[in-house]
Amino acid sequence: MAKCYVRMIALMMILLLGSVTGLVAGGQQEMEEEAEEVDAGSVSVVATWGGNEQDVFNEMIAPFEEETGVTVNYTGTRDMDAVLTTRVQAGNPPDIAAFANPGKLAEFARQDELVDLSSVFEMSRIRDEYAQGWINRGTIDGTLVGLFTKAAAKGFVWYDPATREQVGFEIPETWQEMLSVSRAIANNEDLAPWSVGIESGAATGWVGTDWLEHIFLKIHGPELYEDWYNGELAWTSDEMRTVWEEWGKIVGNPDMIYGGRQYVISTNFGEAHAPVFREDPAAVFHFQATFLQGFINDQFPDLEAGDDFTFFRFPSVAEEYANSIVASGDVFGMFNDTEQSRALIRYLSTSAAQEYWIETGAISPNRAVSLDAYDNPLTREAATAMNDSEIVVFDASDLMPSEVNQQFFSAVTDFVSNPGNLDQILQTMEETRQAAY
Repeated sequence: MAKCYVRMIALMMILLLGSVTGLVAGGQQEMEEEAEEVDAGSVSVVATWGGNEQDVFNEMIAPFEEETGVTVNYTGTRDMDAVLTTRVQAGNPPDIAAFANPGKLAEFARQDELVDLSSVFEMSRIRDEYAQGWINRGTIDGTLVGLFTKAAAKGFVWYDPATREQVGFEIPETWQEMLSVSRAIANNEDLAPWSVGIESGAATGWVGTDWLEHIFLKIHGPELYEDWYNGELAWTSDEMRTVWEEWGKIVGNPDMIYGGRQYVISTNFGEAHAPVFREDPAAVFHFQATFLQGFINDQFPDLEAGDDFTFFRFPSVAEEYANSIVASGDVFGMFNDTEQSRALIRYLSTSAAQEYWIETGAISPNRAVSLDAYDNPLTREAATAMNDSEIVVFDASDLMPSEVNQQFFSAVTDFVSNPGNLDQILQTMEETRQAAY
């Protein structure tokens, strides 16, 4: 089953990013058709986006609002799970929500809180424009409840080419080479090897889950990776312990991290790249997904992608799993079936809408978006990396039950604070697993 799943996801990404002929985006046309059908009113949207991402979302919905007369009332929150749970329990859910965690989408779907989107979309268009893998991932117990609108390729190590020239390191191809390069840099009194920040409000710690997912995949491969997020692998197992110990060689060593442990815990994930790219760099590497470009552009608008900042792929551990990558995506679900919410989610499904996300470094799940739209060389490179990967899996923590996901965030924070407490951290995770699955 795991091998079939991996092949399906890999094919999904190839179809997603490949050129598509004979498809018409139709975003403006569909929006004009909707404008004739929808009475002016409002639609409420809740998502985690702030800063540059919120600005892009506002740009995206501006033509929709102008064409339809519908007002989009957006609420951004980092405490997404708590906000949605509270509002749903109070009988006051938003019309539409964008989930960063598909596990929470599934939870609300199984509570019969979400609208069947097959009754909203013209499904022949959806099947033409979306690879089946994205449709399957938005389908819970046979019902389509989720629409993916932007995706990210994860597992990139970002750096400044000028700093590389100054330090003189070779791009590491293996985990051991990366550790060796990091140790060599640590001996330089002026630079730290890594800048890491895991603060993210109620989701503090998620950055560390990405690290651990990549190390896990590169060591153990996709089959055990699937067992892990399905709750079939004990957190106290030797396989799991190895992953945490490897990450600890970086985040558990004060010489490896800029600012020490307190900096890592207290620095927001959207700001942690700054020591690498500022005029007087203090660190060399930063680990993050493709969406980091939006944050870099926001904080350092004069920097040019490819010239002033770039990345290399997360290095291999086991050779047989070297050509692998982790992906994630934001998925919309609809709580309230109104004319306005139907019109908005239809618009959000189009290539015309999703092209807005490309400037943030995101990849559109709508395959009617041409590769020519990716004028940023790094986004194109990330798309190529995803295309060329033999193994593509979805973010494991996003597929875990909400309570496991949240405890995983806490475990990361606890580990950064006290790496020597790993036994208790893993035991707590194991108790959470046993209660949740």
